[in-house]
Amino acid sequence: AAPAGAVAFGVKHTDGVSVDVLFRGRAEPEAVSGAGTRWPLDEGTVLRFSMSRASSEVNDNKVTVSFYAEGGKPINQAGVFLTGVGISLDVDADQDGVVEKNSPNKASWAWGPEGHGAILLVSCDKEFP
Repeated sequence: AAPAGAVAFGVKHTDGVSVDVLFRGRAEPEAVSGAGTRWPLDEGTVLRFSMSRASSEVNDNKVTVSFYAEGGKPINQAGVFLTGVGISLDVDADQDGVVEKNSPNKASWAWGPEGHGAILLVSCDKEFP
């Protein structure tokens, strides 16, 4: 997706986004911490970005990739707006008839009349082989 003549790139992102650069042949990603760092534009290089919390509004986070030619001349930019969506499985974990979002019994399960925890029924048949 890089423009013709690009040999390097740089990344900027908002505070709500974490960005890593993964290079082919390296086991560990390199975290993108601030503006100004440039990386060579090599085949197999991957940008991985994520959000650790839900957004307060739609498109409230952004990642911008700047492309550079030989000598550091800026060529173009590409950007993506991100919206983090929070997902939670809320259950009656202590089986008292009340669904609670932050029940301490959500992460464990105990059998019996004083038991707690969610029961999850999964369909494992081969509807689409």
